[in-house]
Amino acid sequence: MHFFLLLTFNTFYNLLLVLEARIQQLQSDVVLDVQHAKVQFVKAPSHGKGVPSGRGPRIPPHEKTDIPKSGQTVAKGTSKSQPSRWMEKLTQERKNKLKKQQHIQQKTQKSVREKPTEKSKVTTSNIMPSGTAHKIISSAAKKNRTQQTKLSDKIRAAVSSPVTAAAAATAAPASKSHKLSKQKRKASKRYPAEDEQTAIELQERAKELAEVEELEKRLNLQVSDWTSSSSEEHLQEGNEAVACGDIQLSICSYLEACVFVGDIERAQRFLLSQHRVMSRRRLLNTGVYNIMMRVWAKKGTLNHIGRIFILLEEAGLKPNVGSYAAALECMGRNPNCSPKVISRCLNQMKEDSLSVDDLFSQCVFRQDERDMLLRAIRVVEPDYQPRLTLDMNQGSSALVQDFYRENHTYPKLDFTQEELQDRFKRQLSVEQACTVTIDSVETAKPVTENMEKMVRKPRHEQRTQWQKVLLQALRDCKLILANTNTKSYRLNLYPYLCLLEDREYVDIMIQSVSNLPPSGESLKILARDLGHRVFTKYSVRQKHQNQTVEKLGSIYSMYTDLLAKDTKVYDVLPREQWCKLEMEHSSGPTLQGGEISWPYIVTLELGTYLVDLMVKNLKINSDILNPAFERKLIPILYHMYTFRSTRQIGFIKPHPILTQMQQEATETKLTFDSYVMPMMCPPVPWTTVKFGAYLLTPTKLMRTVDGATQHELLLEKCQNLHAVFDSLNQLGNCAWRINKPLLDIIISIFNDRGSDKLDIPPPLSEAPKIPHFNPQDPNYTASQKAQLKREVINAKKKCSEMHSLRMDALYKLSIAHHMRDEIFWFPHNMDFRGRTYPCPPYFNHLGSDVTRAILVFAEGKPLGPKGLDWLKIHLVNLTGLKKRSSLQGRLEYANTIIDDILDSADKPLTGKKWWMNADEPWQALACCMEIANAVRAPDPAKFISHFPVHQDGSCNGLQHYAALGRDVIGARSVNLMPCELPQDVYSGVAQQVEAFRARDAESGLMIAKVLEGFISRKVVKQTVMTVVYGVTRYGGRLQIEKRLKEIDEFPKEYIWDASHYLVRQVFSGLKEMFTGTREIQDWLTESARLISKCGHTVEWVTPLGLPIIQPYHRTRNQVVSVATKPLVTQRPDTVKQKNAFPPNFIHSLDSTHMMLTALHCYSAGLTFVSVHDCFWTHAITVDIMNKVCREQFVALHSQPILQELSNFLNKHTIMFTESALFFRVFIYILLTFDSDICVSLVL
Repeated sequence: MHFFLLLTFNTFYNLLLVLEARIQQLQSDVVLDVQHAKVQFVKAPSHGKGVPSGRGPRIPPHEKTDIPKSGQTVAKGTSKSQPSRWMEKLTQERKNKLKKQQHIQQKTQKSVREKPTEKSKVTTSNIMPSGTAHKIISSAAKKNRTQQTKLSDKIRAAVSSPVTAAAAATAAPASKSHKLSKQKRKASKRYPAEDEQTAIELQERAKELAEVEELEKRLNLQVSDWTSSSSEEHLQEGNEAVACGDIQLSICSYLEACVFVGDIERAQRFLLSQHRVMSRRRLLNTGVYNIMMRVWAKKGTLNHIGRIFILLEEAGLKPNVGSYAAALECMGRNPNCSPKVISRCLNQMKEDSLSVDDLFSQCVFRQDERDMLLRAIRVVEPDYQPRLTLDMNQGSSALVQDFYRENHTYPKLDFTQEELQDRFKRQLSVEQACTVTIDSVETAKPVTENMEKMVRKPRHEQRTQWQKVLLQALRDCKLILANTNTKSYRLNLYPYLCLLEDREYVDIMIQSVSNLPPSGESLKILARDLGHRVFTKYSVRQKHQNQTVEKLGSIYSMYTDLLAKDTKVYDVLPREQWCKLEMEHSSGPTLQGGEISWPYIVTLELGTYLVDLMVKNLKINSDILNPAFERKLIPILYHMYTFRSTRQIGFIKPHPILTQMQQEATETKLTFDSYVMPMMCPPVPWTTVKFGAYLLTPTKLMRTVDGATQHELLLEKCQNLHAVFDSLNQLGNCAWRINKPLLDIIISIFNDRGSDKLDIPPPLSEAPKIPHFNPQDPNYTASQKAQLKREVINAKKKCSEMHSLRMDALYKLSIAHHMRDEIFWFPHNMDFRGRTYPCPPYFNHLGSDVTRAILVFAEGKPLGPKGLDWLKIHLVNLTGLKKRSSLQGRLEYANTIIDDILDSADKPLTGKKWWMNADEPWQALACCMEIANAVRAPDPAKFISHFPVHQDGSCNGLQHYAALGRDVIGARSVNLMPCELPQDVYSGVAQQVEAFRARDAESGLMIAKVLEGFISRKVVKQTVMTVVYGVTRYGGRLQIEKRLKEIDEFPKEYIWDASHYLVRQVFSGLKEMFTGTREIQDWLTESARLISKCGHTVEWVTPLGLPIIQPYHRTRNQVVSVATKPLVTQRPDTVKQKNAFPPNFIHSLDSTHMMLTALHCYSAGLTFVSVHDCFWTHAITVDIMNKVCREQFVALHSQPILQELSNFLNKHTIMFTESALFFRVFIYILLTFDSDICVSLVL
C-alpha cells in the first residue's frame, strides 16, 4: 500500500510540477506574444483524416506539441522547443528525485515482498514512459467522476468561450490536486518511521502544491469575473450562435414548413427524433419546442403541450414566454379548462421570473393567438388589460439627443390620404403576385411569316412541353421523397417542395431559364436565386395564413394620416407614428417577426435541387432550327466546371441552340420579381431590425454576404438604432418621377445601335465576330494557332461583356418606361458598414449617369431668388470644368455659354451637341433642359423645379481623415478650411507628381521624359480617391494603366513602366500632403492585424450606435471537437481584415454624417436624398442643406471618435488576449490530463 501511494504521489507530483511551470511560462510567453502581436494557437497532432469525435486515440509523448513562443512555428508531429530556465530546473529536480526514489525503494522492497496480495495493479517504476503514467492518471480520474461534475461536461458547457473552457479545464485538476495533498498527508502520518526525509519532502511539496492551488483559485476567480461581464457574455453567445445558429434555424424552418403544409405527423416525428439523441438534443433550443406547442395549442390538446414541457425539462431547457403563451392559448381555446389549471400555469410563470405583461410585449402572435391568450388570463383575472408601453428611448448617442428632445414639424407628401390608400392597394397586389411582367423597350424586329413559323411558334410549343415535363418530373420526385425510408432525424426537402403549387415551382424554373445569359451562370448564384424566389412566395403565403395582411392594411390606412397633405400636421416621426398605431391596435396578429427566415444552406440546397431537375429533364430536338440536322433529344442546360481565379466552381451553361432561339425570338416582355420594381406607395417605416421597407416581401435591414449571421446577431441585441431607422425612413419617403423627354431620347439611341461615348451599350449585332478555325489544320503554325486561340477568347469575352451591359441597360430603361407616368418610391436598407442603398437593384438613383438623369423629384418647388444660379453652377460641375474656380466664377462661365446650353436643350441630337463633352453627359443634358425651361418662364424665381441639385464632397474620405487627425494642411486641400478659391486635391496631387517628374527628367530618367505632358488630373484622380479607401499600389497601378490606355497619343510600349512610376509618385505625394492620414491608417491597420491574429473579427460601433463587424473569413474553418459536441468557427482572414478596416471605418463615419444630415434636413422640411457623400435637394434649398451638412460634420468630429474607438478596441483586445492565454492552458491540460477527450484544431 505504501509503495502504491508513493508511486501515485510521485507521478502526480511530477505532472503538477510540469503544469505549474507551464502555466508560468504561458503567462510570460503570452505577455510577450501580446506585445509582439503574435498570439498563436497550438495545433494538436491529428490521427487520420477528419475530426475525431468521442473517444479518440491517446497522444504519445513524442507527439505532444509544446506551445511556441513568439516567433516560433509549430511543426507537425514532433515539436522542438529551445532549452529554458524552467526545463533545466525540472531536469535537475528529476535527477534528485530519482536518487531519493531509489533509496526509498530499497527500504520498502522487503515490505512489498511480504504482502503480495496487497500489491497494487500499478507495479511499474516511476521512471516508466510518460505515456503510461498518463494512462494511470486517466484511470484515477475516472474513479472520481461519480463524485464530481464530469470534466468533459464542464468543457462542453463552456466550449463557446475559450476563457470559460479554460476555467472548466483547470477546475478539475485543482480538485484532484487537493485530494492528492490529503492523500500525501495521510501517507506521511501512516508511515512516520519509514523515512523521515520523505515526510519532510512531502511537507515541502504540499506547500508547493498549495501555491499551485492558490494560483488556480485566482485563475478561476478571474474567469468568473469575466464570465459575469457583458463583454464575455457577448463573446460566448456569439460563438455559440455562429456554431449552432444555422443548425437551429434549419430545424425551425423545417418544422415551420411541415406545419405550413399540414404535415403535423412529420414535424412531431422529427422533433422527437432530434430529442432522443443527446448529441442532437444539444442543438435544440426552447424556440424549436415552441413551434410544436403552437400547433397543439391551435388544436386545443393540452396533454400534448404538457408532454413537450416534459421534453423541455429533459433537455435542460427552461420554458420562455412563447412556451407559456402557447399553453395559455390552448387553455383559452378550451371552454372547459379549469381556472385552477390556468392559475397553476401563471404561478409557474412567476417562479420563472416572467410576468403576464411579458407575454404581450415579447411574444409574436399569429391569427387569433393573442385573443385566445387574453381569454384564458381573464378567466382568473377578469379585469386584466395588457400594459403596453411605447419605447420612446431614442438612443444614447450625444449626436442625436438634442434632436429628439426638440419638437419638430415634418413635411407632408404631395398626396391626399385617399390617393395614398389607393396606392397601397396597388402595391399590395403587386407584392402578392410576387412577379411583374412589363414591356421591353427594345424595338422588336418585324415578325415575318418565316420567323413566326421557324422561331416563335416552335419556341412557344417547346416552352409548353418543358412545363409539362418539369411538372411531371417534380411530382415524381416529390412522390419518391415522401416515401423514402430515410432516418427520421435527417432533414428532407419534401416539405419545402410542398409549400407552393407545383405549377408555381415550374414557373420559377422556366423564368430562370429565360433569364440565363448565353455565357451561363454560376451554379451557386442560380441556385440561390431559385431558392430565394421560393422563399419569397412562401413568406407572402405565410403572411396571408397568419392574417397579417388585413391588419397591415388597416394600420397603413391610418398611417397615411401622417403623410397626406390634407390631414393635420404631426410632430412625430413616421417610425414613432407606426409604433403608436401598432400599440393602439394590438389585437390580432403581430406584424413584426412572425415568419422564420431560411438559413442560406437551406435556400441553396433547395435551389440546387431545382437546378438538377432542369438539367436532367429539359431537352430539345437538335433539328428545331435546322431541319437538315439529325433529330435527337439534347439537353438545353449543361452542368460544367470552370475556374474563377484559382477556384473551381460549378457552372450552368445553356446550349447554343437555346441561346439562338431566345435571341431570334426577340422577347417583347420582361418578367421581374416584385422587389425589383420601385414601390407604388411610401414604404413601411423601419421600426425594428426585421420589419420595414416592402409591404409583404421580406427585406433585410443590413445586407450581408451569403451565409453571414454575425451582423443579424449584433443588430438584434442593439437597442439604440432609432436614429438609423429614422434616417432610412426619411430617404425612403422621397417620391420620384421620370424625366420623360430625356427617357425618350435615350431609348431612341438605345434602339439605334447605342453609343459607347454616351454610355449606351450597343446590341450584340455590333459585337465582334468570333473567329472559327480547325486546331487540327496542319496549315497553321503553332504560333498562329496560339494567336487564333487568344483572338477567340478575347472575342468571346467581349461578347459576354456586351451582352451583360446591354441587358443591364435594357432592364433599367424598360422599368423606367413602365413607370413613366407613375410616382414611385425607393425603400432603403444598408450594407454592413452602414452605407445606405435603395432596395430595387436595377433602377435607382445610385445607378449610372443614364439612370440618374431620368430621375427627378415628384414634388416640385419654386426656384426662388438663387435657385437658377444653383442650376447653372450644378451644370458646370457636371461638365468637369472649372474645378479650381470659385462658385461665382463657375456662375459667370455658365452665363457665357448660355447659347450652348439652350442649343443643347432644344436640339440635343442635331445641334452643336455641347452637352456630349461633359463628364456626366446625360445629367448635363437634363440640367440644360431645366435651365432652358426656367429662363424662358415669365418669372424664373417662381418656376416650379423638380430637378435635384447635387453637392458632392471634395474627396470625402480624405476630409474625414484630415478632421480625425486635425491635419491643417490636409484640411485645406479638401476644403475644410476657408479659402478664396475651392481647392481640388486631385489637381494638387497631379501638380506635385508633375514636379517629381520634372525633377527626375532632369536627372535623366527615361520614363519621366516620356510622361512629359501626360500627367493630368484625370490620370491620378481615381487612385487619389481610392487610396483613402485602402487601394494598394498594385490596384493603383492598374487604375493609372487604364487611364493611360485611354490617351491615344501616349506610346503604348511605355504604359507598364509609366504606371509603375506614377503610382509611386502619387503615393509619395499623398504622404507629404496628408501626414496625419497615413498615421491614422497605419494605426487602424495594425489594430486590425492584432485583433484578427487573436482569432477574432474586427468590430466597432459608429457614433450613432450602429454595430459593425467585418465579414472577412478564411475559406477553411477552425473545428474544435470536444467529446461528442462539435463546434465550427470561422477564422478571420487577417489580410482582408487589416486592409479593409481603414476604408470601412471611414465609410461608417461617412454614413453617420449622411444620416445626421438626413435627420436635420427632414426636420427643416427639405427634400433630401444621398448617393453616399453626394447630397441631393431642390435648388431653392441648397443653401440650407449646405449649412446643415457643415454643422453636422463639425458636430460629428467634435466627438472623441478615435479615443472612443481606441477604448472599444482595447477593451475587446484585452479580452481576446486573455482568452487566447486560457484557451492554450485549456488545450494543454486536456492533452495532458484527460485522454478521454480529444481536441482537434484544424487550422
